[in-house]
Amino acid sequence: MPRLSVIGTGYLGATHAACMAELGFEVIGLDVDPAKIALLTQGRVPFYEPGLDEVLQRNIEAGRLHFTTSWEEVADFADVHFICVGTPQAAGAQRADMSQVFGSVEALAPHLKPDALVVGKSTVPVGTAAALADLLATKAAAGVEVAWNPEFLREGFAVQDTLHPDRLVVGVRSQRAEDLLREVYAPVTAEGTPFLVTDFPTAELVKVAANSFLATKISFINAMAEVCEAAGADVTQLAEAIGYDPRIGNRFLAAGLGFGGGCLPKDIRAFMARAGELGADEAVAFLREVDQINLRRRAHTVDLAREALGGAFRNRRITVLGATFKPDSDDVRDSPSLDVAVAISNAGADVVVHDPKGLSNAERVYPHMSYVQDITEAMRGAELVVLGTEWREYRELDPTILDGIVAAKYVIDGRNALDPAQWRSAGWTYRALGRPTA
Repeated sequence: MPRLSVIGTGYLGATHAACMAELGFEVIGLDVDPAKIALLTQGRVPFYEPGLDEVLQRNIEAGRLHFTTSWEEVADFADVHFICVGTPQAAGAQRADMSQVFGSVEALAPHLKPDALVVGKSTVPVGTAAALADLLATKAAAGVEVAWNPEFLREGFAVQDTLHPDRLVVGVRSQRAEDLLREVYAPVTAEGTPFLVTDFPTAELVKVAANSFLATKISFINAMAEVCEAAGADVTQLAEAIGYDPRIGNRFLAAGLGFGGGCLPKDIRAFMARAGELGADEAVAFLREVDQINLRRRAHTVDLAREALGGAFRNRRITVLGATFKPDSDDVRDSPSLDVAVAISNAGADVVVHDPKGLSNAERVYPHMSYVQDITEAMRGAELVVLGTEWREYRELDPTILDGIVAAKYVIDGRNALDPAQWRSAGWTYRALGRPTA
């Protein structure tokens, strides 16, 4: 059984390392951040992901999983090295910042054993795998190969998606690389998971193509929400009706504030940038409108809030429910809810933010707003409540318990997650994106 390393222990890397150990492999994780490695070595995950703490602790205690900052130790230990570092949007540009990917491979290359396999999992511009293969051909021992194995994790379901994925895609240039990855993923494919073997470019394109499709579907229903508001129609009923068509389906047809996080927004922008470099920019020009529709939902929610308060925010107290970009996560990157809160705050309002898991991350980025852990206290004195993230705590909230706590019963449901009849019967003015006012 091959021994594995995971380079980069952020959201993707820590999850992959713990789950591969859970499948029975000996795994070593590397990061250049000693503080992060210290936390992981203690069995503590430096972010929130349901179920990951238990998997991490169990495999550390079993001796299958450990962590280091040493490139030499990683190279000496493992036969297969998974590259799981970040590819954020470059500052001041749409393209991906690839410095972590190339930097990690360059640091690893001189120490690699002959015949080692370097497997990329990070989401990268097409052409990256071939460039890394060329780099390793000059800086690593003979026989070192590259493969590409994109990840398809959903935050909040990452452990499940790693242990029981809906498909595995590997881009390879040799039978040896394919055979080695088949051995690595044998516990997963034994359950019937499809194993697709492709060339490098196809494997690299799978993730960005999938994310672009999902982003397009989300922005489509949000575009319909704009039309529904103009026409007095109900986008939730519209989505239900078209979702019965098996060619369309009902997943990702929830109109609201739109998508955010560390993947979809930056991935579609990087895809557009790379397509332009390849001379295929017209083929993905529609993604510009997908991006713009998504951003308009945030601005529209701010406009609804301003309208609810009679046209002015200054010195008005507003509670925003949700800081993370989605529930069951502490990730506030490109969070639509947090963007709305910041825009309202910058316009002069006294904004209080509540979130079950993301407050510390939000406060680190935007320290000028108020963050309250107790939901009742967060609501106290609010003249307007804006729901921006569809946490279960908010969906199940009984509006009658807020009597005497809020200053005014006005809620804007940015996720179409609440029951309008329940809130209206409790005396609230209820507004939602893409739905009639009453």
